[in-house]
Amino acid sequence: MSQPVPANSPFSVVFLLHIALDVPMAVQGLWSPFKLPFLQLNNTAIVFIKLYAALVTGTCIAALLCFGLPEFLPGKRALAIALCIYHVTCSTVLFNAPRFIPHSFGPLAESYRATPEVIWGTLHGLVGLGFAFWWQATVQLAAAMAKAAKRQ
Repeated sequence: MSQPVPANSPFSVVFLLHIALDVPMAVQGLWSPFKLPFLQLNNTAIVFIKLYAALVTGTCIAALLCFGLPEFLPGKRALAIALCIYHVTCSTVLFNAPRFIPHSFGPLAESYRATPEVIWGTLHGLVGLGFAFWWQATVQLAAAMAKAAKRQ
């Protein structure tokens, strides 16, 4: 008798980390984008913020729905790669962005380039790295399930 293959990995928590990082922007971007602490908000920027917030809301809902699914499902794996690319791209954009959040963590933090944009970019980079770790940690399970499906 074969032993059951575990279908869930503790690394799936990265889907919840995506939600934790992006849901505040999604909620505030949809309901009160003018209250976001960004410089030079005009009507065009508000429209783009709302569109971005709608997109992020969709990815948060998808991540929540995929969190409990087995690791070997192609849809979960496709979402993970898409979110990995999204977070790595956000990280790069935020690292290279000019200052657009009028907040400072003090002169010491500024001397080490610890601005809100860089910290936000670092968090996106860590979540992107988390998705890459999830992929590598679960690739053997996905391969084993694909092999088992071919045998049947």
